[in-house]
Amino acid sequence: MTLPLFPLTTILFPEGLLPLQIFELRYLTMIKKCIADGTEFGVVAQTVRKDAPIVDETPLSPEPMSQEAFVSVGTCAKIVAHSAPQPGLLRIDCVGGKRFTIVRCEQQKLGLWVAQVSPIEADQAISVPQELADTVTALRQLITALTHQLEREAIEGQRLPMTKPYLFDDCGWVANRWCELIPMQPAQRHRLLTLDNPLIRLELVQDLLETGGFLR
Repeated sequence: MTLPLFPLTTILFPEGLLPLQIFELRYLTMIKKCIADGTEFGVVAQTVRKDAPIVDETPLSPEPMSQEAFVSVGTCAKIVAHSAPQPGLLRIDCVGGKRFTIVRCEQQKLGLWVAQVSPIEADQAISVPQELADTVTALRQLITALTHQLEREAIEGQRLPMTKPYLFDDCGWVANRWCELIPMQPAQRHRLLTLDNPLIRLELVQDLLETGGFLR
């Protein structure tokens, strides 16, 4: 499978919501084509320099003169809404799909990266065990509090940082939503994204919640 890539400092998780404002020419061209063709693009975690990966892996930057670099595991992004409030600006909402591993990539004209990728299997559906139930309770409470806050403030454009359906009994879904919400370093967030076992991911999330004082 071939995907155009969008290196970002934000890390997209499956089923996660990602709003973006697009103004750079290479990405305006990419997004317009994705909208026209109904195709996805890949979101990858950007590194500061090609010799400074954010995880313990070699960053991918095939062009010797390029200063852009990114890690080899990313997430497909599906555009679910878009608007053009002014010329040269696109606003889009994306939802995370499957994760992938980059097999090879190249930088095309205008600087757009295109990669051949290998999809990573979706998380196995695992019910949240009782010993991790506090992570679900806390997430429910946070969503309720945020919903009430948005209703009170009624600020145009503000919304919850996640989309329905809410899969509170699924380890992967609960872990992924917390991974988007908990303050942490990009390297730590990316390691959680790359974990194959959603139960382990949720266990690590619980440790972070306890350390951060989010669980009572």
